[in-house]
Amino acid sequence: MESAAAVDPSSRAHAEEDLEEANNFEDEPEEDEEEEFDDEEFGAYGGSRPSERERMSDLLRRLATAPVRVRVHDVVIKGNTKTKDSLIEAEVVPLFRSASTMQELLQAAAAANARLQRLEIFDSVNIVLDAGPSELPGTANVVINLVEPKNPLSGDIGFYTKPETRGWSVEGLLKLKNMFGYGDIWNAGGAYSWDHTTELTVGLSLPRFMTMSTPFTARTSLLTQDWLKFSSYKERLLGLSLGLFNTVHHELVYNLTWRHLTDPLRMSSTSVRRQLGHSLLSSLKYSYKLDRRNSSIRPTKGYAFLSTSQIGGLGPDSYLSRYVRQEFDLRAAIPLGFFHSALNIGISAGVIMPWGSGFMTSSTPLPERFYMGGNASPLSLLGGPTSLLGFKMRGLGPTDLRRMIPARADGSGDSSTDPGTDALGGDLAVTACADISFDLPLKLLRDSGFYAHAFISSGNLAKLSEGSIKDFSLRHFGQGFRSTAGFGVIVPTKIFRMEVNYCYILRKFEHDKAKTGIQFSFSPLS
Repeated sequence: MESAAAVDPSSRAHAEEDLEEANNFEDEPEEDEEEEFDDEEFGAYGGSRPSERERMSDLLRRLATAPVRVRVHDVVIKGNTKTKDSLIEAEVVPLFRSASTMQELLQAAAAANARLQRLEIFDSVNIVLDAGPSELPGTANVVINLVEPKNPLSGDIGFYTKPETRGWSVEGLLKLKNMFGYGDIWNAGGAYSWDHTTELTVGLSLPRFMTMSTPFTARTSLLTQDWLKFSSYKERLLGLSLGLFNTVHHELVYNLTWRHLTDPLRMSSTSVRRQLGHSLLSSLKYSYKLDRRNSSIRPTKGYAFLSTSQIGGLGPDSYLSRYVRQEFDLRAAIPLGFFHSALNIGISAGVIMPWGSGFMTSSTPLPERFYMGGNASPLSLLGGPTSLLGFKMRGLGPTDLRRMIPARADGSGDSSTDPGTDALGGDLAVTACADISFDLPLKLLRDSGFYAHAFISSGNLAKLSEGSIKDFSLRHFGQGFRSTAGFGVIVPTKIFRMEVNYCYILRKFEHDKAKTGIQFSFSPLS
């Protein structure tokens, strides 16, 4: 089967990105001209056609010394009893058609293999490069051997614990792969945690949708979260998410979500009570990510950058939450040259502001603000200005006093003189962290992937909405940074990265919730 599919500009762009990822070859030496294997060179073998071994030896010699010109004559696909040929051709043909030398063809084969594996609909992918017809010298055939799963339905279930909060969660996922042969993956999942957070999702993902050459995803979800302990409200979300554009570095997502905030205990502060009730979120979110680190688990060299821009309030409805939100993440790893050590530095910043009529005096949505603290690692993932080791979840930043329920005559009710405070989050957030990682002295631990680190981190939150921006001062904001230092051991596993750290609080304020001592931190691998 010879493919004659045209290569559109967007497909060519994706092909170049995949080739860049698959390029593990060293830079090739420059030559005055490229070589091509043709019949005129048969004289070197006594005037007769060379044997297969001689042809292979000559080809290997040329691959090692100079580019060998080649043209793809045919792409043959085998083993796809259910998957449409058009899908496979659209994924791999642009890669092979762009190859003009044997070296480029080898890189294209590696990139094509990675593309087909990412579809998650094949048990195995094997690509063979074969010689083209004898009457067409300088050509090659590409044979793609595929093995489709016998059972398209798969699922898993897991139990996860959080030692810091003494909590647990159970999560399950079902996947139905390639039902219609277009690489479609249907999935349904659910999760329930000890803090009464529940989530149900149903989704569909397609590697291509109509004329779009990028993956398309659609997902509906129902999420209930309990923030009573931290901010005196419960949150229920029912939403639709559409992944409109997704490449190696770029992602564009549209979200339409109905949100309902409640206070069943009727103890929330004035700031929280103002936002209780129903609201509608219609937002467009764009992300640009560039990660040049050699590892996300233990980076020792390279850099990473993430920019996320979001605008909410797209539509005429008066219940829409109108805001703009921007985040930046920057990470850098510098090798130190001893004990496999490296200096990792990171800085994250984010800002959210309302827009529309009267935006200077309007408030930002409570759940969309920035919160700091918890048990997430500040350096492993690009996740925004949220992590500050040693501080509890939502443990710092602006707060408001909760309403006190006076005791009744019969003695019932809460007569406490200190009802506590609600964490309100911030409209401006900045965090910074420096970390030195190094090998442990025991070989057994090194071979298991364990390593140690010492760190120092700092961060602060500030309110800008509701007219507070008039009183904002960079000097005052800088003086409000909290900080912590410590050391610990990192234990990478197959499903997450765990840190056991001793955190010493260097600076905190009156209403901050932080404690010197041992803290467990968990982060997903990707």
